[in-house]
Amino acid sequence: MPSKRIQTLASFISSTDKVLDVGCDHCYLGIYLIESKKIASLLASDVHQKVLEKAKENVLNAGLENQIQLFLTDGLQNIDQDYDTVVLAGMGTHTILKILNFNLDKIKKLVVQSNNELPLLRRALLKKGFYLEEEKVIYENKHYYVIGKYSRNLKRMKLVEKYFGTYHEEHQSYYRYLYDKLKAIYKKVPKYHLKSKIKISLQIHLLKKYL
Repeated sequence: MPSKRIQTLASFISSTDKVLDVGCDHCYLGIYLIESKKIASLLASDVHQKVLEKAKENVLNAGLENQIQLFLTDGLQNIDQDYDTVVLAGMGTHTILKILNFNLDKIKKLVVQSNNELPLLRRALLKKGFYLEEEKVIYENKHYYVIGKYSRNLKRMKLVEKYFGTYHEEHQSYYRYLYDKLKAIYKKVPKYHLKSKIKISLQIHLLKKYL
C-alpha cells in the first residue's frame, strides 16, 4: 500500500495529464499512478545516479519498463519528450524554484510538495503564472505534508492564501499547529525586533480566519 503522501500526490493527476515526475526518488509515485490506472505512461527524472538505479530496479520489478521512461538529469534539463504536468515533491522551495527557472512554456499544471517556506513558494509560483487551485494537508510519520495543485492562471490570491494555502475545514488540526507555532515564535522575538513582531502578528491575525 503506497503512503498517504503518494496517494495524495496521485489524487491531483488526471487521465489526460502527460506527467513528468522530477526528483522521482525510487519512482513509487510513477509506479502507483500506472498500476492504479490513473495514467498509461509517464516520464521520471532524478539527479542522483544511485537513486535512479534503484528507481529502474523498482520499475523493472513492476514490469513497467515500457511505460515509465527514466532520465538522469537535473530538473527539466535534457528532456525533450512531451509533457504538460510536472510533479515536484520532497524537496525544498529554493530547489523547486531553481528547477522552474526555465523551460516552463509547455507546463500547464504543477503538483508540488515542498518541505519548507510555503508562503515564498506560493508567491513565487504566482509570479511565474501558476495559480494555487487547491492544497491538501496530510499527517504522516509525525509530520505534516502540504501538497498543492497549481495551474496556468492570472487570478489573484488572497493574502491569507499566500501564507496558509486554500482553506479546508478538515485541515483544522494543521491550522491549529501553525497557530501555536507562530504564537511560540512571537513570544521568543525580542521587543526591539519590531518589524519581525509585526510580521508574525499579521500572520497570526490572518490565520484566525481559518480557525
